Order: sequence, then structure tokens, then C-alpha cells
Amino acid sequence: MPVTLTERAAKHVERMLAQQDRDAAVGLRLGIKTSGCSGFSYVVDYAERIGDDDEVVECHGVRVVVSRKHRPFLEGTEVDYVRDGLNQRFAFHNPNIRETCGCGESFAV
Repeated sequence: MPVTLTERAAKHVERMLAQQDRDAAVGLRLGIKTSGCSGFSYVVDYAERIGDDDEVVECHGVRVVVSRKHRPFLEGTEVDYVRDGLNQRFAFHNPNIRETCGCGESFAV
């Protein structure tokens, strides 16, 4: 399975999706992009459609859409939703990471 969501992350995504137009979002899209000093950063967005090159995983009732080209970088990643005081964010636990940059915004696999 390429990606899993914790129950806490799935509940947050459900709330986010409920605020969107039902025709505009079919799930959560997770990917990567070239960025930062270590090489890659995560991209989280609404999945507006499911393409031929996408894989879909369902976690706690939420669809997670991952492009097949990103799967090797995300394989085994667990996504959690963390609140720390007034701050809130998705936390990625990716077993493929070899190193991260000092600011924590990018990673290398």
C-alpha cells in the first residue's frame, strides 16, 4: 500500500472535503515535487479527478490518490494530522527518506 492515513488525518480530510463542492473533490491527492535543499517536498491537494496513471487507496473512508510516478517515493508513508497549540499540519512518516534539510521542508530518498 503506497500511503495510509491515521484516523485523525482521515477525519481532518473528511472535514476539508465536506467544505468543497461535491463535484470538485473526489479525495485527497498526495504527491511530491522537486523543491528545497534536499530535493523533494510533499504536495497535498484535493483530487478533482482520478486519472489513468493514478492509484487510489481508501483509508478510514477517505480516498487518497497517488500518481504511479510518485509511488516509489511515497511507498509505505503514513500521514498523520498534528495539532501543537495554535499550529496544525500534516506529518509525514516516510520510511524511504534518507535525509532531510535543516528546516524540515524537504527530503531526499
